[in-house]
Amino acid sequence: MQLASRVTSLRFDILTAASLRPSFSFRPYAFGPVANMSTSTSTSTKPSALTFDLKARCSTSKARASILHLPHGPVELPMFMPVATQASLKGLTPEQLEETGCRLCLNNTYHLGLKPGQAVLDAIGGAHKLQGWDYNILTDSGGFQMVSLLKLAKITEEGVRFLSPHDGSPMLLTPEHSMSLQNSIGSDIMMQLDDVIQTTSPDHARMKEAMERSVRWLDRCIAAHKYPERQNLFCIIQGGLDLDLRRQCCEAMVERDTPGIAIGGLSGGEAKSEFCKVVDTCTDLLPEQKPRYVMGIGYPEDIVVAVALGADMFDCVWPTRTARFGNAITSCGVLNLKHSRYAKDFGPVEEDCTCTCCRPKEDGGLGISRAYIYHLAAKETVGAHLLTMHNVHHLLSLMRRARNAILEDRYPEFVRSFFAKYFADKGVPDWAVDALRGVGIEI
Repeated sequence: MQLASRVTSLRFDILTAASLRPSFSFRPYAFGPVANMSTSTSTSTKPSALTFDLKARCSTSKARASILHLPHGPVELPMFMPVATQASLKGLTPEQLEETGCRLCLNNTYHLGLKPGQAVLDAIGGAHKLQGWDYNILTDSGGFQMVSLLKLAKITEEGVRFLSPHDGSPMLLTPEHSMSLQNSIGSDIMMQLDDVIQTTSPDHARMKEAMERSVRWLDRCIAAHKYPERQNLFCIIQGGLDLDLRRQCCEAMVERDTPGIAIGGLSGGEAKSEFCKVVDTCTDLLPEQKPRYVMGIGYPEDIVVAVALGADMFDCVWPTRTARFGNAITSCGVLNLKHSRYAKDFGPVEEDCTCTCCRPKEDGGLGISRAYIYHLAAKETVGAHLLTMHNVHHLLSLMRRARNAILEDRYPEFVRSFFAKYFADKGVPDWAVDALRGVGIEI
């Protein structure tokens, strides 16, 4: 794959161009009252392709509203990024994704390195042109997929060694290769290669090693990044659930002064209470004038709490994946529309939803009923298509409502209303109550 070069003099196939280039010279592989704030840019002298405008802060919690100006247009924060893994959001065309209000989606570096490959990306001029997407793209580094999807992956100081999914031959992903491919993709935000391990791992020494190695790999990513004036490299905070390691990593990463900062290594099976402690600890230590991205978060309740803890950006495959199983995300919780109770339910997927799926025909929508989704969900792909349309719109609409609440200094009220409705039948989980109480919000 174009992600990596062969470890030995084996037959090369995917990394033809990159493996012939010399190393390090790869081509493109918390709080006061709400107030309007003037644009405040980083004092860094390093080149950057973004401007971060902090517009308002919640007077109670650490929630904030801002505008992130990127090469392909402005993005309002806080925001959720739909995941278009292989330069395509499963079930939606680029035009339909645009209609949801999405202005920043995520592409997967690992999968784009496999197909279409770096040579094709270079030839067409990047992933924006490949997928016909005129707005912003964020790409991961490929490291997470190396470890989570592939067998026998081994991490060394050099990089991630793994077996090719095509023919089983040994391959290697380095920070330099990851930067090379992401430069070819042309993403507006690109992520460093980091050393990722399960948050629940009991091996503290390995956790510390991964954190320290992620810092060293960031230095190599910075050195290999060829276009900092038009692509933004974000660092990734590691350290597992050890708050001291997280603090050490925050300090080291902040010193590197990247345009944005991500909190990684979560969503790995840890308790939600531990997840909240990590996010809360990190946001306390991160610069106010830079975007904060919590990776892999997509459940509505997780996002609403993480916003209160001071995070700005989120991504997850869950909203689109759960749609393919017949599940609709609504303000009252997740509805399994494959259940027979919906066979004669002729109401919209969600009342008062303005997505194309739910909106009445007289208002320019499709006027799709729950009964129709029930009819389709088990056997026709169009059912997944319609629910994907709804679920993505719902998450983006949730973020817009959260942002407006912050701008109007009523985020605590927004949070209470959200949880009262979303968990009406089962009660608000204790982890959310405790985390929100920690930033002054009682629910």
